[in-house]
Amino acid sequence: MFQHLLICTDLTDGLQRLADFVPSLAVSGIKRVHFLHVLPLGEREIPRIDEEQAQRVRERLSKRLTQTDGVEVKIDIQMGRPSERIHSTIKATHPDLVLLGTPTRSLLTEKLFGNTAMELCRSGQIPVLILRPQLLSTYTEEELELRCRHLFRYFLIPYNGSPASEALLQMVKQQAQNRDPDSLQECLLLWVIEDDGRRGEIFREEHTKEAKTKLAAAAAELKPLGLKVNTDIVYGDAITETLLAAQEHDISAIAIASKTLGRLAELSTPSFAGDLLRRSWHPVLYFPTSK
Repeated sequence: MFQHLLICTDLTDGLQRLADFVPSLAVSGIKRVHFLHVLPLGEREIPRIDEEQAQRVRERLSKRLTQTDGVEVKIDIQMGRPSERIHSTIKATHPDLVLLGTPTRSLLTEKLFGNTAMELCRSGQIPVLILRPQLLSTYTEEELELRCRHLFRYFLIPYNGSPASEALLQMVKQQAQNRDPDSLQECLLLWVIEDDGRRGEIFREEHTKEAKTKLAAAAAELKPLGLKVNTDIVYGDAITETLLAAQEHDISAIAIASKTLGRLAELSTPSFAGDLLRRSWHPVLYFPTSK
């Protein structure tokens, strides 16, 4: 599945703790782990990295590392604007997946103050796994070790037959074809029928029948890959029901895809993927779609 991780940490988001668990990440087939920390630009006329500060960061991460045979680990200290340095590092090193920590926040706050994760998703360069710093920081070592082992074990896939959900299904399918045996094992295809309870039984019956047919076809695409595929149909608000399903099932991450995530179009037309990413406490795996 994913073999080369780019883990971007500011040393306060909890992602620096993953350096302790490289052997656990390796269980799911990870071969290369690249830790990136970006130092802020100083006030000098000629920007120049603070070597003493860079060395302190390098030592802080290095002392956490546990040597793992077969896994290449790199600690990279750069200076500049985080989103720009992440973009340039992706172009230079070609990772499979970027890991970022970002707190929950509103769309308005995001537009006013910026969001590195959203900027990266908007670029459409690479899949991004977004984790909550509040959770990473509070996991015990035992809990985090298990989380690292099961980072990609069970995906919740919101699916409703739309072009975006079809694109997401194909991306998950592509990843599953190249996965390690201890990586992705199970998926939940969740269809939420938007229903405020006032549309009547006929509406619900018609849409339930359509959902069952399309879910069965989608599941049939994934099962030959050796995945356990579960399907479910629920009624209500899409975001609310998806987050509830994530609580009820033993998932590792919610997978999403979108063409409008992080773009100005969200201000006028809400994005399911954007709202889910901003509200979910579960890890969210974002797959870029073609522009």
